[in-house]
Amino acid sequence: MTNLLGSIRSPANLKALPPADLTQVCAEIRHAICDQVSRSGGHLAPNLGVVELTVAMHYVFDFSHDRLLFDVGHQCYTHKLLTGRQHLLPRLRQRGGMSGFPEPRESPYDLFAVGHAGTAIPTAVGMARGDSLKGEGWSPDCQTGRRVVSLIGDASIVNGVAMEGLNNAGTLNRQFLVVLNDNGMSIAKPQGAVAAYFDRLRLSHTYGEFKRRAKEMARRMPGGESLKDLYHRMGESSKAFIAENHWFEHFGLVTVGPIDGHDLPTLIDFLNEARHFDRPMVLHVKTIKGRGYEFAERDATAFHSPSAFRIETLENEGCRVEVKKGGRSFTSAFGEIMHDLMTRDSKVVACTAAMPDGTGINKVINDFPGRVIDSGICESHAFDMMAGFAKTGWKPFFAVYSTFLQRAFDQAFQEGALQGLPIRLCLDRAGLVGGDGAVHHGFCDIALLATLPHSCVMAAMDEPSLRGAIDFMASYSDGISSVRYPRDSVSSRFAHESCPEFSLGKARALVTHSRPEAAILAFGVLAIEAASALDLLNGESAVELYDARFAKPIDVELLERLLKAGTPVVTVEDHSIRGGFGACVLEECNRRGLDTRLVTRLALPDRWIYQGERKEQLAEAGIDAASIAKCIRTILDERSRREDPSPVHAAAK
Repeated sequence: MTNLLGSIRSPANLKALPPADLTQVCAEIRHAICDQVSRSGGHLAPNLGVVELTVAMHYVFDFSHDRLLFDVGHQCYTHKLLTGRQHLLPRLRQRGGMSGFPEPRESPYDLFAVGHAGTAIPTAVGMARGDSLKGEGWSPDCQTGRRVVSLIGDASIVNGVAMEGLNNAGTLNRQFLVVLNDNGMSIAKPQGAVAAYFDRLRLSHTYGEFKRRAKEMARRMPGGESLKDLYHRMGESSKAFIAENHWFEHFGLVTVGPIDGHDLPTLIDFLNEARHFDRPMVLHVKTIKGRGYEFAERDATAFHSPSAFRIETLENEGCRVEVKKGGRSFTSAFGEIMHDLMTRDSKVVACTAAMPDGTGINKVINDFPGRVIDSGICESHAFDMMAGFAKTGWKPFFAVYSTFLQRAFDQAFQEGALQGLPIRLCLDRAGLVGGDGAVHHGFCDIALLATLPHSCVMAAMDEPSLRGAIDFMASYSDGISSVRYPRDSVSSRFAHESCPEFSLGKARALVTHSRPEAAILAFGVLAIEAASALDLLNGESAVELYDARFAKPIDVELLERLLKAGTPVVTVEDHSIRGGFGACVLEECNRRGLDTRLVTRLALPDRWIYQGERKEQLAEAGIDAASIAKCIRTILDERSRREDPSPVHAAAK
């Protein structure tokens, strides 16, 4: 059988195929995606679920001219394979390979680099208005104009930004298509009233009948009559049929569906009609997350974004899938720590925003009903809800990715800090995140939270320190408190040592000397990298190492002791150099009149770092063990030259 996917270098090649060949193309795409994700890890189930939908959209529209906006974007693999990037797939989520999210640096078919939910509809509205203002928007009178399509999932549609976009989309007087990919799943089961509404719609006995009638309607439209024609000619009875999902009608968007998102002929028929519709429309498409692979369909949460895995077919046992296991993760450790805390303290409540597995909250959500809430992809709401809990005397913990905390900063300011409420933030995926790349790096949480009066900003370097930080947060009541930790395995480097309790604004000494030549103040897991840097130095210099623990408040006594003794200090962190831990150190030095010339900062540079292995990203940022060791050697060598202006050193200069 001819390999059709290999012949598709652009959507033009896809359009040249007869419709009968598209099923084979979809099968080849599924195989290519599953094969690669099994090798490198990546977003599997979301991409398997939208293969037919993506193929149909590219078959009907011309996205070299029309606009395609993705929401979240982790379901873009099929889109990329159809738009000239098959050669990048073997290095999926790696340096020099295919990003796991839309990436304009890769292709003009990707309009935005996007990895956060809710943005597709608002950005699409902006492009629709922009094209119309330039006279380039499609209309019946401008057949060469650009059409606009946004693809959004049912779990993302409840996001506040998406709602705001819908509210504005309904005012457009032009073609505008929202494709709602309804698979009944976010990363985990969607939450809230809207999700329940979609469930009722999918389970309604009218769904099967509607699919049958919809296909019949598409086949029998007289004289080329379109949905638009029927909508205007047949009046309210036609409207009731077309607007099966009337919820969107309140936003001013005509709604069609739900239709079967794996039925290519039906998809193509309806997309062709939607292509010529000159009003804002929602096409509600029902898909199955993980489609085509039974193991992914059966456990779409586990295979949402798995590590590399191996599929083995056993006689009489069927298919068995083994996911590659890494070390014990910070996420797993956090879940167990929270379970222990909630068992001990009945006033603790916890929340996540659609990430129960990703944050470890899945370890407590079943055992503490009523005290653990999944808000759905609604970070702003989640934070305000936790503020409400705090106001009524509870101890709220909000487990959220660092990159998604940004979406709730206004609430952290207004409903949290300004009210003096003790809300606790557990920031997973802080710092560099590896394969997810720039859209998910947690690079500005310190800068955001340190600005809030009475906030307490911490980081954990390993599991015992994470436990210590969370215990400290449970008793901290002066304002917002936070602890950051990475998407990584916990280190056992200092497991043989007892972990001192957290005390406000106090660092932990890891390596000390009676007469130190330099000192490293490391924030969070970079203390482990710094310890490895000392291994590389191999005792050639007396360098102290501290786990800083706090970026706010800074350990002032430690700083004064080191700097007043003339000891060079190197701060190391997995955060932007602007506004991070090192910046907090410099501000405190300046306030106390300490010599800031003795302070060297190592942090994320003021530029984007793209997908790759986390260890590669640390090296690129200059904060891995080798870079830290090199920095220490440079500092001590320069100091030695200043103190010993001998001919040898003069020649070296």
